[in-house]
Amino acid sequence: RIVHISAMRNWLRFLALLAIFACICSPVVRAEDDADVVVESGDAPEKPETTYDGFSDEEQKAMEGKTETMEFQAEVSRLMDIIINSLYSNREIFIRELISNASDALDKIRFELLKTKDTSDIPLEIRIKYDEDAKTLTIQDTGVGMSKADLVKNLGTVAKSGTTDFVEKAASGTDSLSLIGQFGVGFYSVYLVSDEVTVLSKKPESEQHVWKSSANQTFSVAPDPRGNTLKRGTSVTLKLKDDAEEFLNPEILEKLIKKYSQFIQFPIYLHTHKMVSKEVPIEEEEAEDDDEEKAEEGEDKEEDDLEVSEDEEEDKEDKKPKTKTVREKVWEWKHINTNKPIWTRKPADIEEKEYMDFYKALTKDTDDPIEYSHFSAEGEISFKSILYVPKKAPHGYYDNYYKKSTALKLYVRKVLISEEFEDFMPRYLGFIKGVVDSEDLPLNVSRETLQQSKVLRVMSKKLTRKAIAMLRKMAEDCEDDEDDEDDESDEEKEDEEKECKYDSFYAEFGKSLKLGIIEDSTNKKKLAKLVRYETSKSEGKYIGLQEYVENMPESQEHIYYITGENKDAVKDSPFIERLTRKGIEVVYMVDPLDEYVLNAIPEFDGVRLMSVTKEDIEIAESEAAKEKANALKEEFKPFGEWLSGKLGKKVSKVEVSNRLAQSPCVLVTSKYGWSANMERIMKAQTLGNAEAQPWMKAQKILEINPLHPLIKEMKKLSEESPDADKLQSAVDLLFDTAMLTSGFSVVDPKEFATNIHSVIGATLGVDSLEVDLEPEEPLESGDDDEEEEEEDDEEEEEEEEKSEGKDEL
Repeated sequence: RIVHISAMRNWLRFLALLAIFACICSPVVRAEDDADVVVESGDAPEKPETTYDGFSDEEQKAMEGKTETMEFQAEVSRLMDIIINSLYSNREIFIRELISNASDALDKIRFELLKTKDTSDIPLEIRIKYDEDAKTLTIQDTGVGMSKADLVKNLGTVAKSGTTDFVEKAASGTDSLSLIGQFGVGFYSVYLVSDEVTVLSKKPESEQHVWKSSANQTFSVAPDPRGNTLKRGTSVTLKLKDDAEEFLNPEILEKLIKKYSQFIQFPIYLHTHKMVSKEVPIEEEEAEDDDEEKAEEGEDKEEDDLEVSEDEEEDKEDKKPKTKTVREKVWEWKHINTNKPIWTRKPADIEEKEYMDFYKALTKDTDDPIEYSHFSAEGEISFKSILYVPKKAPHGYYDNYYKKSTALKLYVRKVLISEEFEDFMPRYLGFIKGVVDSEDLPLNVSRETLQQSKVLRVMSKKLTRKAIAMLRKMAEDCEDDEDDEDDESDEEKEDEEKECKYDSFYAEFGKSLKLGIIEDSTNKKKLAKLVRYETSKSEGKYIGLQEYVENMPESQEHIYYITGENKDAVKDSPFIERLTRKGIEVVYMVDPLDEYVLNAIPEFDGVRLMSVTKEDIEIAESEAAKEKANALKEEFKPFGEWLSGKLGKKVSKVEVSNRLAQSPCVLVTSKYGWSANMERIMKAQTLGNAEAQPWMKAQKILEINPLHPLIKEMKKLSEESPDADKLQSAVDLLFDTAMLTSGFSVVDPKEFATNIHSVIGATLGVDSLEVDLEPEEPLESGDDDEEEEEEDDEEEEEEEEKSEGKDEL
């Protein structure tokens, strides 16, 4: 049996080898004339014969004799663990690190060439090539290169101070900003995506060497048996892992290069291909087959008595050279980083169109920005930045307000570090887009480490001040334009009439400024000067609180405002009747955020904000007017006490009002509780519970107008017959109407409707509101239906029993 099994195995091996040989030697099947044939041409990537890095067997043997194998420091496994699990949150970062290293090498060789005045004809560039068959990715530069000693020093050890120091300091939680740049671990990010790495490097005036490692305890260095193939520079070839084959996709590679390195000053080329249609002559065998087919077709046509002229035309066509369409794969080097970092230039040297084009390339927005600011900051940390204000808010911007903002990108020496800094700019300025580039921050740094740094907090403060200054300048320019328009003629106004930029901005992002006042206690005073409101005198235009204060009469001591659901509700409110008659401007605050803004800024430039819907409103009056008001208070004091007793717990007290003109009464709230508008907002909260905070509910105070005819008549009747039923109904109806006009909701809508119907009935002369109804016929008992249902249930049970019997059989 053993001999038989062994023989069977040998036969299986022989058949398998025979099948492989047959596949190799089998002829290629030709495509039909109409099918697309793929042909490779151009500068196609070289296919490795035996190894992924392009060395033949002979070259491998020649190199083995001169190879020196060395050991990494013992802590390399711990270092790899830190790199994979701590430093880099995304493994695609390896391509940023390799391109940055290549850029540094190009910087060094350019400096050397300038110093030695060498006129080298080797271009300073970076080229990236991928091989789908070998699963390799190669990044090559023409930089300064490395000698054998440089390879051992720079790639064999993490730094002079050693891996142990790095591991200990990283584990201890010290300032990782200095650690990462100091120890230079950027190259080791290649092991996030690859198992084996081969580095070829040629330094001027030294031999070309090969450095290899498989992320184990050893690495090898040997002279390159092929000689000087690079001329100068370094080539890094990665043997990608099975789960990293996505980095062999040219579209993904191009996207990553543009994302992280589109502003590198040296050109980056990606070796990619495209499919091109091409007409090629048909081979002789195919042409003969076509002739035979056409001859057969001609015979068929003669049998069908077709015209001879058509055959003659076909003969003429046969004399022309026969071709077919094929799809040809053409390889080319594509320039990726075509955008230039304009922030490194002086603002005076940059045209307006360049700023607009750069914004569109950076944000993919189709509209021009409404404003921008280009500046350099120096001091504890130096950086350059361009900030843009978009023309339109993104769709659903405030619905996603508390999500991370990705509008501002941080670059270090023109290399993107991250675009997801949650605390880089305040959340309320998340709509601002742009770039920040610093030479002082270390390059190899992860997002989590940078967020915790003191340096970032310093940058955040400077950027916030610059952003607010940009908005303030836009607002000031708008005010200057309005002043200039006042001096122009009507014809010039019509010719130059255009919408103020700041008005457009405020319509889109005004909520952000209010949120800033609530969230940013440091800059809330600056932001308060940027908010805009409609007023009782602005005629539909939005004005700032600064302009309101400038327009105030000398006798006015407060900024008067009213909060409400919308403009129509507040402009006709009884609360502002007397103020508007006296010519006092009232600010309309109809945004729900305004209630929270008022808690953050109780005053503006030393002038207190006063709500016209709360008690103890202060209005400048003459001494005679004050004496008259005091006399009315004394006169109506007994009536107020009577009215308060009729209303009971509905109100805390009744007072004579100094804010009413045409309305009989109004309900005001206490100084330190919710206003009627705030109570409405709290009730509308989806997950809120206004009943859980009873102490914050508005304490209602009924203010009466002593000059109104209804109040005068009610006072008179209360003195004659204070307990009359019709008087109680009038009091309840008066209170409910005051609730509605003051912004509250009616407590008992049914009672309110009954009182209204009574008034309507009295007006129409209807004696009674009771309806004479005929007796209703009761519904049938439904016993017959119950009997039918019982019969149906019995039939169903019988059918179930029959089916169960069949199943048993």
